[in-house]
Amino acid sequence: MRLLVLALAVCLITFLMSAPAMAQAAGAPDSGAEKIAKLESALASAQSAGDNAWMLVSAALVLMMTGPGLALFYGGLVRTKNVLATMMQSFFLMALITVLWAIAGYSLAFSEGTPFLGGAKYLFLRGVGVEPNADYAATIPHQTFMMFQLMFAIITPALITGAFAERIKFSALVLFMCLWVLIVYIPLAHMVWGKGGFLNAYLGGRVACFDFAGGTVVHVSSGVSALVCALYLGKRHGYAHEPMKPHSVVLSVIGACLLWVGWFGFNAGSALAASGLATSAFVNTHFAAAAGALGWSAGEWFRNGKPSVLGAVSGAVAGLVAITPGSGFVKPMPALLIGLLAGLVCFYMVVVIKGKMGYDDSLDAFGVHGAGGTLGALLTGVFATNAINNALKRPDGHAVALGLADGHPGQILNQFWGVLIAWVLAGVGTWIILKVVDLILGVRVSREEEIEGLDLTQHGEEAYNYEG
Repeated sequence: MRLLVLALAVCLITFLMSAPAMAQAAGAPDSGAEKIAKLESALASAQSAGDNAWMLVSAALVLMMTGPGLALFYGGLVRTKNVLATMMQSFFLMALITVLWAIAGYSLAFSEGTPFLGGAKYLFLRGVGVEPNADYAATIPHQTFMMFQLMFAIITPALITGAFAERIKFSALVLFMCLWVLIVYIPLAHMVWGKGGFLNAYLGGRVACFDFAGGTVVHVSSGVSALVCALYLGKRHGYAHEPMKPHSVVLSVIGACLLWVGWFGFNAGSALAASGLATSAFVNTHFAAAAGALGWSAGEWFRNGKPSVLGAVSGAVAGLVAITPGSGFVKPMPALLIGLLAGLVCFYMVVVIKGKMGYDDSLDAFGVHGAGGTLGALLTGVFATNAINNALKRPDGHAVALGLADGHPGQILNQFWGVLIAWVLAGVGTWIILKVVDLILGVRVSREEEIEGLDLTQHGEEAYNYEG
């Protein structure tokens, strides 16, 4: 019996060993080179699938930053009679900017054109399909990249609404935002991120300004525009004479927490791949937010004797803003420092400078985004290092020195030019747009409408029903 079993085993082994040779003789199996090629194809497909999954999630996270994140954060900070109107501004922009982006916005920002504005190649999303655009992201569909960039275009104008909360006509808001995106946001996005853009460090720009996820494009532009809007519209009736306390700090805390979580998509997603660079940006984002919360709380504790909840969440947002341009360029410890400085500087801007200048930036869009974005963009020039981001190469294949940390102090000047261009474009462009909208529609509601509240006068609704 044992001999029979042994004989059967020998026959089976012989058959298994001879099967590949028999199949090869029949022309079925692949050669070694073909097997390697198929393996490489499978790996590339897996990488593409993983990158695309991460980018779709990141796009969703960035959209969550606008609604519900920003809508709740801003909505909780206004008075009860204006909460719906404030939240409506964020929600409506999710729809308005999407349509504008599909028709012309994406093309003007990301197709090749001049150093200051893109061309007409992608109008109505013509040619934007599921095949990758190697200029921007070689492992994800072009449509995925387009959608990710759309979410940035949505939240940026939404940030401005904090400056003129409780006093702008809704019709004026709609026209203003359409013009602002076309005149301010899109040219700046093209200059920094578009192929051939004036400030693009990677795709043929004349000034190599590092902006990983939107320090200049998103935060400086929206923050400076917010200041111009606050100055142009003037103060709310009763400002500095009547209490204008937030109607629900609870809503604002929830909104800030959603912003913190969504910011991982904002910054880590800007790696455009599920890569180690995404991990680095993820870590830096979290560290800076934490340090920002501590910095603002420390400043408030020292000045007022106690830290406030609203101050802590505002500090976290300030840290997130400041790390945005450098999130994919700096190490974790500099990220902590950037966040800490942002918490302290933005606290000073909101509490001291705003009071001395006397402007009514209702929800401190300039103090947090304008000041924090500027600080972060400049500090990126200090701490950027090719140990984190080595995508820029010399002709000999070695990584280019990035910031002062790599022995390249000239990058600070490049960052300054990027910030200056963003300040000028946003400031001048916003003032011109406001003048045009004011002539056509008028930008501010009447005194009576402001006193009654924008929920009723602009939308015919109330946020809370106290009768039941």
